[in-house]
Amino acid sequence: MKFVDTHCHLDGEEFAEDLEQVVTRAREAGVAKIFIPAINLKSVDSVLATCRRFPDYACPMIGLHPEDVKADWQDVLSRMAERLSQGEFMAIGEVGLDFYWSREFEAEQLKAFEEQVKWSVQTRLPLAIHCRKAQNELVAILRRYQDDLPGGVFHCFTGNEQEAAELLRFERFVLGIGGVLTFKKSHLPEVLPKVVPLERIVLETDAPYMAPVPMRGKRNEPAFVAHVLRRLAEAYEVTEEEMARQTNANVERVFGIKV
Repeated sequence: MKFVDTHCHLDGEEFAEDLEQVVTRAREAGVAKIFIPAINLKSVDSVLATCRRFPDYACPMIGLHPEDVKADWQDVLSRMAERLSQGEFMAIGEVGLDFYWSREFEAEQLKAFEEQVKWSVQTRLPLAIHCRKAQNELVAILRRYQDDLPGGVFHCFTGNEQEAAELLRFERFVLGIGGVLTFKKSHLPEVLPKVVPLERIVLETDAPYMAPVPMRGKRNEPAFVAHVLRRLAEAYEVTEEEMARQTNANVERVFGIKV
């Protein structure tokens, strides 16, 4: 049984000491591919370096994370656009809006996100979207480009039925489901089967963050996506094999990458 971790910060310093072992454990667990988002200009190099170590297994994205948007965002995006034009990337990400901690750079975040949405339209590369405490603003921007967007993932979805339904109106997009699904107080096992078809879900870890139960409290890693798959299969009352098959098909449809 094979499956994909569609969002993992494998290039992070948290994996510097044992990266080879982490990837070996992922392969042994059934992880067929790992998608790695950039978060800022520096990480573009670390993402590419990691993916070159594991060709045809680790796949690179490019984007400016909303929490990394500062006053110099225009210069950063200009330099990122040069890198994007070299054609090494399989998606635009991790991009989006995050007003959870601060709205200090709200205007800059809105502009930077819209610019990167335009990249997706122009390049036909899917988006990996981060959204926290900003869904209304995010949806408003996406609606301007709704007919032209190639698709993507609303990464780390943890919302309610209404929020899920609103995001699913973007027909070429799917929801990325990670470790939060397994948490004791999570409402996702009830929410998702009610409103989200299996054809609209992909798996992720967001490693090294948010490790799933029973690994909660430890450094998350891509092998742990198997725990997300297991809990998701239980919630939808399907076999793990069926969940893997369907989420792999969703990955192939959205990202155009053969699993």
